[in-house]
Amino acid sequence: MSPRVKGAVLGLSAAALFGVSAPVAKLLLPSSTPLVLASLLYLGGGLGMACLEALRRLRPVGVPNREARLGRKDVAPLLGVILCGGVLGPVLMLMGLQRLSGVAASLLLNLEGPFTILLALLVFGEHLGRAGALAAGFIMAGAAVLGFQQGELHGDVLGVLALAGACLAWAVDNNLTQRLSLKDPLALVRIKALGSGTCTLVLAWLTGQPFPSLHILSAALVLGFASYGLSIVLDAYALRLLGAAREAAYFATAPFVGALVAVPLLGERMRPLDLLAGVLMGAGVFLLLRERHGHVHTHAALEHEHLHIHDTHHQHSHPPGADVTEPHSHPHRHVPLTHDHPHVSDQHHRHKH
Repeated sequence: MSPRVKGAVLGLSAAALFGVSAPVAKLLLPSSTPLVLASLLYLGGGLGMACLEALRRLRPVGVPNREARLGRKDVAPLLGVILCGGVLGPVLMLMGLQRLSGVAASLLLNLEGPFTILLALLVFGEHLGRAGALAAGFIMAGAAVLGFQQGELHGDVLGVLALAGACLAWAVDNNLTQRLSLKDPLALVRIKALGSGTCTLVLAWLTGQPFPSLHILSAALVLGFASYGLSIVLDAYALRLLGAAREAAYFATAPFVGALVAVPLLGERMRPLDLLAGVLMGAGVFLLLRERHGHVHTHAALEHEHLHIHDTHHQHSHPPGADVTEPHSHPHRHVPLTHDHPHVSDQHHRHKH
């Protein structure tokens, strides 16, 4: 399986797991508040990843964890991820929801995907060709159609700015997570989810929001493990392979999975608009899978650490006695290289076009 296809499978799987959270969380909301539930979902993801990390440490003696560890240089982007994704995003969303109708809020929440793509292209050096942009456009259009509902469209400027700001904060979170995705995804998601969950929990406590009963709390933690833990780990691997722009397109299919699950779980019915959204998203995914991008490009000298094999991009020597079992992780230097092959905007392919 090529990295491009593997990234697509991981991205769609992450979207499916996250999409399930919406209808299930809807069942839990009458017994909780949005901010408390958000904190429990993040904490469920973080605690679940901590348990998986403990199990990973039980591996046989002599079998190392080959993923690159997070280091001091990663502290700043990690804090940015927690601040944007776990504090600014939820707070601005709640402020916006109080000032906007449900219809306006549903439409504005679709801005996260386009904002993620724009930041990836304009700020973080990714590239998306015409075919990729068309495919992403189909998926984003499907998401907009899916979020459309009948009702009044009203609100104020502050509400619009708050909800757009929340989507922008999550877009920054997505792109910073992509920059960190070469490091151990399990450790990354554990810190991200626990940090975000703790911040959101403190906000809920400071605003005097009541906490749910034990069985609701337990259900929220389990849901968080799947939809805010495993889902984000898969998403981190997809970000590593695809870049933030393409992964944002795949992840935008999550609401359609939620709509499908809501049919048997909540007794809802699929609307003609929902089916249209599914067709648009399916067309976009198909086009994105068929996208091919290749040309002569030059890799500048680069030094970093991540899990790798000795492919064309990783031809380097090792000190005597080093573990050379592949894949492995260690600091290494990329020498300048010019060649031509199909590629996406992962962190080894950030170049001008």
